[in-house]
Amino acid sequence: MSVPTPFPYRRAAVVRPAARATGWLRRRLGRAVVLSYAAALLLPGPGLWLRRSHGLPMGGALHPSLHTAPALLSLVLFSAGLQVPVTALGRLLRRPSALVAGLVLHLAIPLLVIPCLAAVLQQAPDADGGSGLVTAMMLIVAMPVAAGATVWTGKGTGDQPTMVGLVLASTLSSPLTIPLTLQLLAPLLSLRYAHSLAAAGHAAGSGFALVGVVLPCAAGLVCRLAVPASWLPRVLGVVVPAALLGSLVLTYVNASGALGSFFARPRPLLFCAALGVAVLVCLSSFVLGRVAARCLRLDAPAASSLTLACGMSNSSASAVLISTALPDKPHLLLPVLAYGLLQKTAASRVVRSARRRTPRTAPAPVCTS
Repeated sequence: MSVPTPFPYRRAAVVRPAARATGWLRRRLGRAVVLSYAAALLLPGPGLWLRRSHGLPMGGALHPSLHTAPALLSLVLFSAGLQVPVTALGRLLRRPSALVAGLVLHLAIPLLVIPCLAAVLQQAPDADGGSGLVTAMMLIVAMPVAAGATVWTGKGTGDQPTMVGLVLASTLSSPLTIPLTLQLLAPLLSLRYAHSLAAAGHAAGSGFALVGVVLPCAAGLVCRLAVPASWLPRVLGVVVPAALLGSLVLTYVNASGALGSFFARPRPLLFCAALGVAVLVCLSSFVLGRVAARCLRLDAPAASSLTLACGMSNSSASAVLISTALPDKPHLLLPVLAYGLLQKTAASRVVRSARRRTPRTAPAPVCTS
């Protein structure tokens, strides 16, 4: 007598190809990002078209418009929230030292690193003392911890609940911390860029951080709690690959804006300065995280998570903020794009170092960027 195929088996058959495709893309994500940059360099037209707002064909008095970059950012953050192992966060109540230290350091690093950067660039021949580059770096380090940091924690031997807690805590507090950080650092800029930073801070405080960062992540968390456990693998099998592809399209769109304006009016000195500034800030952030972990005498997993949280900021969110609040300054995207690549390279080194120090005993949960 034939036995009906049980539903879990059919679900697994559906989910497995999506999981394999996600794993394949995740393993090649670094190369895919480079290809996104190359596509923006060779074929920027579609990316520039996607950067513009597009009206939706709806009847009546409503004329809604779609902004591609914020929509893609929301998809990526929703996916990150959807994959958060909420029950594992209970461990943080028993050992919160790494969480508290990571959050304090992530908020303090802009106030430590940016004044030093501004002092160095004051000696630059630029008429405004490098205020454009300093503005871009402010908008990067003021952002919450990158959701992609959970990916690197999962690849290594980091403390996943601590990292997830840091991403959530910094994201939920971002409507307050982003405008405050920008306001405290604004006096370091020339008057022209101080006004631009004030506009960006106003945009962040008036809705960008809440609507564009907090709400998508919170929606993912709520969706994970609401979806039945038997359906969760299928939902993840759809959302995670879509978010990975969305992050690549978002990289392409942002790179098209930056590289398109750069090659329209080539400025090699600006390119070199943007790369140098991104290296300086990224390296300083990771080093401060490593030093703090040693001073606190954290174990290897917690130290790895703390280091990643200090060095990895949500560069996609800063790029979207620049595109929406400062559309007349696309050159500010150059250091943002450089920082995005550099922090992934530095995170890879942190993960390899953690693997050498601590043997991996069990696979860690994997979250999307």
